[in-house]
Amino acid sequence: MTETLHTPPPESAVIGPVTAPAQEPEKAPRQLKRSIGVVGGTLLTLSCVTPASTLFVVVPDLFSSLGTATALTIAIGALLCVGVAFCYSELGTLIPSAGGEYAMVSTMAGRLAGWLVFVLSLLVVMIVPPVIAMGTADYLAPVVHLDASWAGAGVMLLATLAGLLDLRANAWITGIFLVLEVVAAGVVAVLGFAHTERGVSSLTDLSVAAGSGAGSGDGTKAVTAMLIISGLAIALFVTQGFSTAVYLSEEMENPRKNVARTVLLTLGISAVVLLVPVAAITMGAPDLAALTSGDISGMVAAWSSSGVGTFISLCVALAIINAGIVMVIQNSRVLFASARDKAWPTPVNKVLSRLGGRFGSPWVATLLVGVPGAALCFVNLDTLYGVTGVSVTGMYLLVAVAALLARRGTHRHAPAWRMPLWPGVPVVLVAVLAYVLSQQEATYLLWTGGIVGVATLYWLFYLRPRRDSRWLVTIPEDVRE
Repeated sequence: MTETLHTPPPESAVIGPVTAPAQEPEKAPRQLKRSIGVVGGTLLTLSCVTPASTLFVVVPDLFSSLGTATALTIAIGALLCVGVAFCYSELGTLIPSAGGEYAMVSTMAGRLAGWLVFVLSLLVVMIVPPVIAMGTADYLAPVVHLDASWAGAGVMLLATLAGLLDLRANAWITGIFLVLEVVAAGVVAVLGFAHTERGVSSLTDLSVAAGSGAGSGDGTKAVTAMLIISGLAIALFVTQGFSTAVYLSEEMENPRKNVARTVLLTLGISAVVLLVPVAAITMGAPDLAALTSGDISGMVAAWSSSGVGTFISLCVALAIINAGIVMVIQNSRVLFASARDKAWPTPVNKVLSRLGGRFGSPWVATLLVGVPGAALCFVNLDTLYGVTGVSVTGMYLLVAVAALLARRGTHRHAPAWRMPLWPGVPVVLVAVLAYVLSQQEATYLLWTGGIVGVATLYWLFYLRPRRDSRWLVTIPEDVRE
């Protein structure tokens, strides 16, 4: 178990033991302000899942490789995410820190494991926003034609400016955008079911148009179980935003109860909002070739009119901007927490842990997430997808390992939400996720593994020799049972 700093609340006694050297009040790590409840947290977290932008930006790639098996693959991914959500809920209520996964894993499984989770999460939080943002150009096309990379960079910079605002204000902004997002997904679902070309059995009749690869003579080919397993990394990615609730736990009122509620509520809503339109598109596509093409906007226009298609496209564009705002908020908290926990040399830690005086947001960390994110919009998209899928799977694997260790020692009796079927759930997750990881493309495994290897060297030569003054995870103590 790692050393952790328990920071005392301003007007209350410290709860629990201090396992790292005590600090003077003026030198204590700075804490974020608790200002949101379940509703605000759910709105922010759902916006990070951003089911509409995921539906229109990421799912078309799944349609091209999995065809009618897309809905089944996403459903399996969502089922796995239930177990992952259990792990996040229990660990997030035990360790309510803006550090998210790395704070949880560091505390339960040791600082090296926590550091590697931080590196994987940093890869995810830096890559996902530009991946989503680059889809903006396609859905602004009915109004204006823009280069995808430049449009994505613009969205990232806009999201960065919004991320500098107060968190409560952002909850309302993203909530409004989220309504439009859900409306767009709902319209697609209604149109798809209203123009059904095949029955419900098509959701288990696993085939894809032969144009996407070598196929049979009738223009289709079967989707194999191995192809579905390989696609699970992306399926986990499309629903992974529920983890945002853990990143926001330090700013959530009554985190012992509200973190678990927000995680599970968000996963349930996002799974429905995503799966229902996917099923409708699968059943309503004119033919298998149209489904495999992944041209959802074209199918919507064919089902209705160009006006409806334009409305849906603009809603999706707003949803992408919404996702960018929430992701920048989440990601800046990760970077802020790493500096507060002394992951870097002292000058870097001081800069990254600065909070704005008016809104209390970690403004330097926000800028350092948003501006490089704009630059990543000019990187090859396939590489970004592949590295993200591997990173998400590896991160979930380490979180499941931490959940196996969450009931040792003092944590056994700590007040927290407890998952059902423990330890069976994390044991199954570890086995399944390890297998999914083994089925990913070697190129993406090598890219991710190389980055993790460099991070391990940083741990061995910088963090580990300074274990008394570096990588001390801060656990806020102002929680309510």
